Amino acid sequence: MSDLAITALLVVSLFLILGSGVWIGLTLSGVAWIGMQLFSSRPAGDAMAVTIWGSASSWTLTALPLFVWMGEILFRTRLSQDMFRGLAPWMQALPGRLLHTNVAGCAMFAAVSGSSAATCATIGKMSLPELARRGYPDSIAIGSLAGAGTLGLLIPPSIIMIVYGVAAEVSIAQLFIAGVLPGLLLAALFSGYLMLWAWRNPRLVPPADPPLPLAAKLRESRHLIPVLLLIAAVLGSIYTGIATATEAAALGVVGALVISAAQGSLTWRTFKDSLLGGTRLYCMIALILSGAAFLTLSMGYIGLPRHLAEWIATLGLSQVELLLALMLFYILLGCFLDGISMVVLTMGVVMPTVQKAGIDPLWFGIFIVLVVEMAQITPPVGFNLFVMQGMTKKELGWIARVTFPFFVLMMIAVALIYLLPELVTWLPQQMRG
Repeated sequence: MSDLAITALLVVSLFLILGSGVWIGLTLSGVAWIGMQLFSSRPAGDAMAVTIWGSASSWTLTALPLFVWMGEILFRTRLSQDMFRGLAPWMQALPGRLLHTNVAGCAMFAAVSGSSAATCATIGKMSLPELARRGYPDSIAIGSLAGAGTLGLLIPPSIIMIVYGVAAEVSIAQLFIAGVLPGLLLAALFSGYLMLWAWRNPRLVPPADPPLPLAAKLRESRHLIPVLLLIAAVLGSIYTGIATATEAAALGVVGALVISAAQGSLTWRTFKDSLLGGTRLYCMIALILSGAAFLTLSMGYIGLPRHLAEWIATLGLSQVELLLALMLFYILLGCFLDGISMVVLTMGVVMPTVQKAGIDPLWFGIFIVLVVEMAQITPPVGFNLFVMQGMTKKELGWIARVTFPFFVLMMIAVALIYLLPELVTWLPQQMRG
């Protein structure tokens, strides 16, 4: 059979098995087994056992369940309420006022979480009722939260970055460092849009609260101290080289437990719920990663990635044309799959092509995270849209519509990191030096 026919058969098998309701991880393993059994001389059972064990027992991957657990612990504290109290007095002077608490709150929580959906849900459970009570329009309050929630993927620590680092064999610590400036850039774009919206719709912005003296503002800011200390401990230990990503994740779990205990929200029930919640999420991710590792091996034996890379090379695409094609491909894929599945499913095929085109794998990792962020707010399977629908009971289409301006801002961010790749590479180079 030709490479095109083999590829078509495997893709059709993938969507048929997915459509029948089988879990994604098992689907990937099943398609890999079909490919290896039919088109390779290597025994499929032996290859599956070795690959899945090797993938699941990777030391690098140990950071993942720890960061997931840290986010689950913090989700069950009153951290979002404290962050709102600490940030609100400083936002009153900005055009758009308290709408900026969505962006600033998500950026801060993203630095101690690794999940876009967790960031969105944690900040939203406090900010949305408060903004509604003060008279801010639902459209801009919900849209800005769904958009800013995606910062959970870009600002380290990030679950997607860990998954990409393992799949593409790129340093996770370097990826974390590379995500800082693009994350701050995206947060600045979101806040800039909120200012522009407030300037164009002054009548929709509720009046400011009575001004507080500086001493009172500083007193309210004390509520930010726990999360700032946790950010400093987790990210500072990585950036200074004191700890690996895995060790920093363990430090983060301890810090999250301390914060939870200090706030009085650490009970046996919340501890058990956070541990079970983290375990369930990690098991789902580990199963997907294992299936993807086997699929990558299977495609390697068949030779599809190499042939596809060679075929793309014959098209004579420039770097920017290749990146545009990949961006459209991932946005389309994001309509049907979650971010982790998108990354692990495609890396085996995409990375040889990217490396052949001379694109830096570190830079490409941040590019992928930004594009996956777009998929978080792309219907019908945008995870953040589902989170917002569960919280607000609004229609999915309406939420997607009010979030669309933030989708456009992410496209602008992709263009900026392409035009100024130093936004991604400068900080890792300084840390290396």
